Amino acid sequence: MTDNRKFFRRRDLLRGATLGSSALILGGCDAMNENATFRSALRGAERLNQLTHRTLADRATLAPEFALSDISPIFKTNGSLTGTSTDYLAHLQNNFADWRLRIDGMVANPLDIGLDALREMPARTQITRHDCVEGWSAIAQWQGTPLRLLLQQAQLSPRAKYIVFHCADNYGARPYYESIDMIDAFHPQTILAWGMNGETLPVKYGAPVRLRVERQLGYKHAKYVMRIEATDDLSKFHGGKGGYWEDVGDYEWYAGI
Repeated sequence: MTDNRKFFRRRDLLRGATLGSSALILGGCDAMNENATFRSALRGAERLNQLTHRTLADRATLAPEFALSDISPIFKTNGSLTGTSTDYLAHLQNNFADWRLRIDGMVANPLDIGLDALREMPARTQITRHDCVEGWSAIAQWQGTPLRLLLQQAQLSPRAKYIVFHCADNYGARPYYESIDMIDAFHPQTILAWGMNGETLPVKYGAPVRLRVERQLGYKHAKYVMRIEATDDLSKFHGGKGGYWEDVGDYEWYAGI
């Protein structure tokens, strides 16, 4: 059995490194953030954080899992409270009966899979802690389909390096999206969750499915996922940095904890 105390010490160390460099970026009034040399140094710190995390934490190490009695009475609804795209709103009115998850990009067998079919696949249930970059944490039970099963069924190309999650919510004119690498994509706790705390995933928490990538900070856990795309290059998506918050310069792409 995993020694949770040892894990949390290491987890807090890594979380501190991640938040430390993000906090510097968030200080938008600081003239240093407008300096190209300084921002280049921050990007170097992000790469160091990723290297440190990958070195200290075995790729297969599980995030701590908890008992039903540990579930938090309140779990904040961070981010959007609903999807906003035309397609999403139509699916919402129909209780997602005709909703399909598209899996494409660098795959040999693109998939369009409905919610019922997704729920019929082998599932994983896990009670884990959500750590938000804003400083709060909460524990919940998640049930969903392991991402690796979908990627295997789609016959992922060996040349693919990243998985991009296209979402149904917008922040202003910008669509929300996120991405992870193959290490996190194939991690056993990385799931597309369609259940929360023993019930169907509520809309405000990302229905019909949201990403749970348990060894990353909360903003990586994309809600309202509509399409999953395999790629070898993140620069061709939106702002080119692999995610909404990364593109606007608030947070780093790698948020391992």
